[in-house]
Amino acid sequence: MTSAIETFGLTKRYGTVTAVSDLNLRIEPGQVFGFLGPNGAGKSTTIRMLMALQHPTTGRASMLGLDAQADAVAVHRRVGYLPGDLELFPRLNGRQHIAWYARSGGLGDRSVADRLVDRFQVVTDRPVRELSKGNRQKIGLVLAFMRRPELLVLDEPTSGLDPLMQREFEDLLRETADEGRTVFLSSHELDEVQRSAHRIGIIREGRLVAEDTVEGLRRAAPQKMEIRFRHPVDQAELTRLRGVTVTAADGPRVTLNVSGEIGPVLRVIASHDPVEMTSRPADLDELFLEFYRRPLVTEVPDAG
Repeated sequence: MTSAIETFGLTKRYGTVTAVSDLNLRIEPGQVFGFLGPNGAGKSTTIRMLMALQHPTTGRASMLGLDAQADAVAVHRRVGYLPGDLELFPRLNGRQHIAWYARSGGLGDRSVADRLVDRFQVVTDRPVRELSKGNRQKIGLVLAFMRRPELLVLDEPTSGLDPLMQREFEDLLRETADEGRTVFLSSHELDEVQRSAHRIGIIREGRLVAEDTVEGLRRAAPQKMEIRFRHPVDQAELTRLRGVTVTAADGPRVTLNVSGEIGPVLRVIASHDPVEMTSRPADLDELFLEFYRRPLVTEVPDAG
């Protein structure tokens, strides 16, 4: 099966600064792929290379089996794109944008656009320059989805949307994947991505530091343990254990993050006469932060 998106050592340098380094991704059709990272991590640069808006320094990318650079015109006919720095014609209203985009793409049937306008309560009768960020973003969503493309590339698509419209957007993503179409969703909002994505890639300083399903990442997350002892204990006994980090200590109360086997930790805890203990898996927010606290490595860890 042809991948929806595949990158091969994709790299972008600006002088001595490396924005994206040796990125290797394979995204299958019918998936929502969440591309996570804070601002400046390399997400938008990656997207601009996928959309042939920038040339990679080295490496290459394919979109729907076509070379992203050499076959850019053919790719753009089959891809819906919402850039993170959406620019619209300030004097035109939403209706005029939709009409112009339909004509330029040879789209005769605008029924999908009409349904999206109703669904997202798009303001179509006022010039774009008079609209809020959220209302401009809604127009961008209509333009990206109205041709029902095989692949959608969306850069921070919910920026400016209120919570109700964000949930409506998440429903649209699920419907799109159920139809066998593919979504590449770039965001720094973990909650948004984990509710919608089949797989997640986390990028840090231009490098892919993790890639897995949401459940796979959750299984890899460290456990959080909270223990109350009868008396204060020497934290060094715990921190010497492999995979153990003391995240908080207040007298006899200690909070730990534990990665890997918990048997050695339980034996040390039991030797100090604990009064009570709770344990739970870390949520993805904590795991996401953990990837940014760790020393940067050059290989993607196996989270599965």
